[in-house]
Amino acid sequence: MNREMNALFEQKKVCVVVPTYNNAQTLRDVLTKVEAYTRQVIVVNDGSTDSTLEVLKKFNNVDVVSYPKNKGKGFAIRTGFQRAVELGYDYAITIDSDGQHYADDLPKFLDKLTNHPNAIIIGARNMDQQSVPGKSSFGNKFSNFWFWVETGIRSNDTQSGYRLYPVKALSRSKFFTRKYEFEIEVLVRAAWSGIEVLEIPVKVFYPEKEKRISHFRPFKDFSRISVLNSVLVTIALLYIKPRDLFRHIKKKTSGRSSTNSLPTRVSLIGSKQSQ
Repeated sequence: MNREMNALFEQKKVCVVVPTYNNAQTLRDVLTKVEAYTRQVIVVNDGSTDSTLEVLKKFNNVDVVSYPKNKGKGFAIRTGFQRAVELGYDYAITIDSDGQHYADDLPKFLDKLTNHPNAIIIGARNMDQQSVPGKSSFGNKFSNFWFWVETGIRSNDTQSGYRLYPVKALSRSKFFTRKYEFEIEVLVRAAWSGIEVLEIPVKVFYPEKEKRISHFRPFKDFSRISVLNSVLVTIALLYIKPRDLFRHIKKKTSGRSSTNSLPTRVSLIGSKQSQ
């Protein structure tokens, strides 16, 4: 245990949320490595049917939220956020339980948080490395494009599950999705509400294809994400972009009015002094 790093997690009120579903074979290693940096860990067991509960019994310091039926990654993350706020945390770092992410990147999030306390910080992966599956690379580029259309923000990795969220600030927001598409919805809605969306580079591990475990269902989940993007684009075009344009014009007009009124005040002051 890195006591200095654990103290920093406590000081900044940051916890780590691990949503998991049937990843018992990698969960133990993920939690062991995370606990080397912090004991402020919440695991959301999203209806696992393997030996996940047996694995969790070996981690006495981990706060476990468990329910019997699988409801989706988005629901698990939202449940983790709710639990984090209940426990008094202001921020939560989500890390996948499949071993894809490296716990030694956790300090990078805290470093970035220091100067950006009102931000979602994405751990952007190097999607150009050879081990990255082709469908993941394509899906990420597709998602990045629509995120830019919906928010005007350029991002290199809108599908990364390794993120820091300002959960206390997000607790006032309403979300509607429950599966993988939640990780798109939360970014877009956060950006619309004025929360920064930033990135830091992180490492990523993809095992050989035959050893890779993924619960992403290409047809169903990609369809869900496509429907969500259609809805978000419509909202962006009909409401968000006109709203932002109106605010920009109003701000510009207010600034011009203030500038124009300044010489008048100076003249009045001068006239009083001359009397």
